[in-house]
Amino acid sequence: MKLTNFIEILFRKYLPSPFSISIFLTIISIILAITLTDSKFSDILTNWENGLWNPKLMTFTTQMILMLVLGYVLGLTKFSSKVIARITKLCHNNSYAAATVSFFSILVSLLNWGLGLIFGAILSRKVAEYASKKNIKINYPLIGAAGYSGLMVWHGGLSGSAPLKIAEKNHFNDIVTNTELLTSIPENLDLSYTIFSTMNIIICLTLLIIIPFIFFLIGKKSKTKKINIQIKSTRIEIKKSKLIGAEKIDVNNLFGWLIGSFILFVGIKKGLNANSLSFINPNYINLILLGLAILLHGKIIYFLEAVKEGIKNAAGILIQFPIYFGIMAILSSSGLIDIISDFFVNVSSKHSFPIYTMISSGIVNIFVPSGGGQWAIQGPMIIQASTEIGVPIQKSIMSLVYGDQLTNMLQPFWALPLLYITGLKAKDILPYTLLIMIIGFFIFLTGIILA
Repeated sequence: MKLTNFIEILFRKYLPSPFSISIFLTIISIILAITLTDSKFSDILTNWENGLWNPKLMTFTTQMILMLVLGYVLGLTKFSSKVIARITKLCHNNSYAAATVSFFSILVSLLNWGLGLIFGAILSRKVAEYASKKNIKINYPLIGAAGYSGLMVWHGGLSGSAPLKIAEKNHFNDIVTNTELLTSIPENLDLSYTIFSTMNIIICLTLLIIIPFIFFLIGKKSKTKKINIQIKSTRIEIKKSKLIGAEKIDVNNLFGWLIGSFILFVGIKKGLNANSLSFINPNYINLILLGLAILLHGKIIYFLEAVKEGIKNAAGILIQFPIYFGIMAILSSSGLIDIISDFFVNVSSKHSFPIYTMISSGIVNIFVPSGGGQWAIQGPMIIQASTEIGVPIQKSIMSLVYGDQLTNMLQPFWALPLLYITGLKAKDILPYTLLIMIIGFFIFLTGIILA
């Protein structure tokens, strides 16, 4: 049996839904807290319930969901459609198509993960439609995998959950319960320490060059064939109906442009007045995304319909966040975080800890396919262990970031929108995403070691 077939069977038959996995992880956390600590069962349940609805972390939930939805909404604008149409004209054979789709999927995902997710999916579909129309032979699964490759870089980009959250003042106070530890770490770390660090910039640029090149080489050697695929509209369609009075505002382009421009003006003004990069946080990213989405859709009614589509794709993620906050509360209140952190301290050195962090993060991501949820669980442990070992916090956090995004190439959860839009199956793209994951691992590993 091929490795890819085995993985497909594993995910389809033996792994439940991501939500069910979060429930299983909750049960495991409770059992570990009871057996490894002195915590009482009743106290564990109380802390779990309090963690579910932690008001500060619920704000985090809203920020991450909005980031996904608004990015998705941007992908459905007429502007995005025009950009994609221009890109497809560059795809005159299989190898160029694979490399081009990968390059732009990675580039857009570095700007926003929600936008990159839908942009890569639509681009893959449009390239297939273009190839069908022009009688160009392609390997459609390879093109689909190229469209998904952006999800291996997103967390190191401008919408990365962990880097954006630690850029907020007092975020460490929200997730670290050890008061002594809080006195030894900074209030926050702006993006110059994480996303815009030399290490991350070099790694991202390397990925932007190497991954499309690998897709180009695969495209040269892979089997191709003519495909017949129906042209599918990605624009939001609105049923025409008679509008009365104030309802006409929703279909007025000028009104939408004014609202979008005003929101963007507020965001740009804030950026120009800032003295450092600390102003770039989830709220600021969402402000810019909101302004752009409304401006580019023009009509408010188009914007709202696109939001409905985006929310559908965010539903499964939304319900998972509180569950992971409950797990985090169990780990923190019971002392399990201290136990796990001590383990890493005992088996790691300054050089090996970031590597262990990346590997463990990649494993956790298979079961917790949400960067925000994973940060909620692993963040406190990594901060504590990193401080005790003497590794810069920002390096450990970026190691978590790399591991989290790396195994997206193995975990098909985030590929669902792409599979729906392209009509492909997970088993079609897995052989190629697995290869990209292996190459990405060595790029991340090299970057961490040399930094």
